[in-house]
Amino acid sequence: MKVHGFTPVEFYEGGLNMAKYEYDLVVIGGGAAGLVTSKTANGFGKKVAIIEKKKLGGECTWNGCIPSKALIKSSQIAHQIKDFKKYGLKVEPNFKIDTGNVMAHVQTIVQKVYNENMPESLEKLGINIIFGDAQFVDNHSVTIGPRKITAKKFIICTGSSALIPPIEGLNTVSYLTNESLFHLKSLPESMIILGGGPIGIEISQALNRLNVNTTVVEMLDRILLREDVEMSDMLADRLKEEGVKILTQTKAVKFGKNKDKIVVNLKDQKNQDKKIESDTVLVAVGRKPNTDGLKLENAGIKYNSKGIITDDYLRTDAPNIYACGDVVGPYQFSHLAEYQAVIATINIFLPLKRKVDYSNVIWCTFTHPELAHLSLTEDEARKKYGNGIKVYRQQYKNLDRAKTDNEEIGLAKFICNKKGNLIGAHIIGNNASEALQEAQLLKSFDIKLSKIQSVIHSYPIYSEIVRKAGKNAYIENLRNNFFVKLGKRLFSKNK
Repeated sequence: MKVHGFTPVEFYEGGLNMAKYEYDLVVIGGGAAGLVTSKTANGFGKKVAIIEKKKLGGECTWNGCIPSKALIKSSQIAHQIKDFKKYGLKVEPNFKIDTGNVMAHVQTIVQKVYNENMPESLEKLGINIIFGDAQFVDNHSVTIGPRKITAKKFIICTGSSALIPPIEGLNTVSYLTNESLFHLKSLPESMIILGGGPIGIEISQALNRLNVNTTVVEMLDRILLREDVEMSDMLADRLKEEGVKILTQTKAVKFGKNKDKIVVNLKDQKNQDKKIESDTVLVAVGRKPNTDGLKLENAGIKYNSKGIITDDYLRTDAPNIYACGDVVGPYQFSHLAEYQAVIATINIFLPLKRKVDYSNVIWCTFTHPELAHLSLTEDEARKKYGNGIKVYRQQYKNLDRAKTDNEEIGLAKFICNKKGNLIGAHIIGNNASEALQEAQLLKSFDIKLSKIQSVIHSYPIYSEIVRKAGKNAYIENLRNNFFVKLGKRLFSKNK
């Protein structure tokens, strides 16, 4: 039976959909995932709206990737100036670096990036922008204040925010998070950073290079726990050499004040007490998903402390609602949020569904040297595959480009399975984030590491380190080849 030319299913799901709902898709959250989702759906010809409680661009634009990298760049320039002798330069006596305009510069960069995603530009595409706090009424409607909005489908991209640990006295001091750090008008003289993860470590080095006395307090036995042990240790040594104080196996137990200073009581691995003082404290111990206030239960969406629960297709328990980005996890990076956003949008509209695949997850800690990470570390690979792996190591000191740049401190590891395919790759060194992308291509398309040796590379470049590893793998394959071994035996007998 047809109703007005449609079957009952077509009538409900699409035929007269716009008479039933205002939008084909409402995206909650206008950060990295939300922007990609909305633009993708708009490209499918869908009527789309974004609901955003603050500003478009999300955490990455305002409080994360963009301002932190701008700050890091300023710190690198300052560091290079101080190291002028390494580059054959001389500087006039009494030369001084003034960091007074650094934070203003950071905000200028943030605004430049935001200008590309202003509400007006999205409205021109036909994407409606609605500002306010969204609360689910049911799985097809939300309210923003007194206004009610209906949609056939929803994608939740509300991101994450700084996790504030329940430490005694922390709420009595003016602590910073990534949400407030980059809005400082000027740099403090000193800072204590709680947390030795990527945010804490990047900021500690950047500020230290800008003449801020920085101390990192980390509960675990090393910084950057997800990274290759050898490489995280190398980076820790580099930071210490530059003057960053790193206190591992140390816990902050109490905060207080001493005149205009913040006092932190610490306990180390031997349960010994220690006090340190600073002008400021940055809390960077982790992230929490932004689920508060959404009233997800009204839409039948399950969630927990780690975020919204989805299946492998990023679908929630409500069949017409998907979620992606930091609010889902398991990784909290902008590039992973964008990856998930494309998959969620395809799955919510197209009949052929795609599963998320994290086997080629890649990221970088943008310190100097950079620490780039692709899939399994050496320890993880050995636990999973035992002795059935091969690790090809390359030192930066063997790269001509590293020599020309005075960047010879660095190491690359390329971890292969028995077939010679990459199962992990890690680089610490200058431009590691760019060099690792070539390894990412090899791994993503299941190409043996040895194949890269035949690819023509520019010279001199940092990604030559991947080719060098490929050359070693190729030579080893030749040596282990049956016919090559046989030829060697025959040749040796005939001598």
